[in-house]
Amino acid sequence: MDVGRVQEVASSLLFSGTLPSEFVRPETEQPGITTVKGQVLAVPVIDFTNPDDDSVLTAIHDASLNWGMFQIINHQIPNEVITHLQAVGKEFFELRPEEKEIYAKPSASKSVEGYGTKLEKEIDGKRGWVDHLFHIIWPPSSINYNFWPQNPPSYRVANEEYRKNLHGVVEKLFRSLSLGLGLEGHELKERVGGDELVYLLKINYYPPCPRPDLALGVPAHTDMSAVTILVPNEVQGLQAFRDGHWYDVNYIPNALVIHIGDQIEILSNGKYKSVFHRTTVNKEKTRISWPVFLEPPPEFEVGPHPKLVDEENPAKYKTKKYSEYAYCKLNKIPQ
Repeated sequence: MDVGRVQEVASSLLFSGTLPSEFVRPETEQPGITTVKGQVLAVPVIDFTNPDDDSVLTAIHDASLNWGMFQIINHQIPNEVITHLQAVGKEFFELRPEEKEIYAKPSASKSVEGYGTKLEKEIDGKRGWVDHLFHIIWPPSSINYNFWPQNPPSYRVANEEYRKNLHGVVEKLFRSLSLGLGLEGHELKERVGGDELVYLLKINYYPPCPRPDLALGVPAHTDMSAVTILVPNEVQGLQAFRDGHWYDVNYIPNALVIHIGDQIEILSNGKYKSVFHRTTVNKEKTRISWPVFLEPPPEFEVGPHPKLVDEENPAKYKTKKYSEYAYCKLNKIPQ
């Protein structure tokens, strides 16, 4: 076990009302102080069944330019597929601790896969109020089933069904993002791995917290992926940074939340912006989310697309292997 599981800490604090000091954020980060109250951020909402393809493309392009974030409704992933994914994930985290520890991330592993708590270098020893489970769900050559829970028994089926339904959304997203930059529809995805693009699933489990005004589930960050596709449960928690302030993001049942990640910002040479966001927690309710990080393979090099670089628009980012980028990001080393 890397550090004490937050779920166990939460259980021990059930009636105390106090928060261990390692979870208390600095005042500049505390959501009780820094969240804009009474105002929910209405990030762009895009209807994937809109028959006007140009309208959908323009909406995705504009949202990626100006927000780095949007929500997709009518994405044609059946509600029951998402509900099943959520049910088996929730059931895993409700298992006894020793059953979950079977899937713990090995201490010497360079991969993020497995059940764990600590993900990145912690500043001043401050911890996020979250436990997680990571495992790759695509491509088949990258999957390690040792990190897929065997209990609940339908865990694998639920995840495979979700992945199968996700492919169409992924293709449409990358095609739209690519065309929006004036590239051919296939070019952007090819530059982050093409058919070897990795789908890394994470389950974030945020148990009830006695002082949600002082803690954060996940501190402020941008995703290092190319694109993130996130399914939340119904408990509010996602916040985005906009015009110098933190806002709750509006929750839409059955919508997919899309984050532009660092690799698309790099590929677009800064035209598309990766979204700065964080997660808050709740005093009474457990929040759970299921992001899928669409990532280049570890040895794949990503840099500004050559067609988007010229004398007037020189490259703003280095070209480097994704594994090197990820190492620097997780260890708080400048890129």
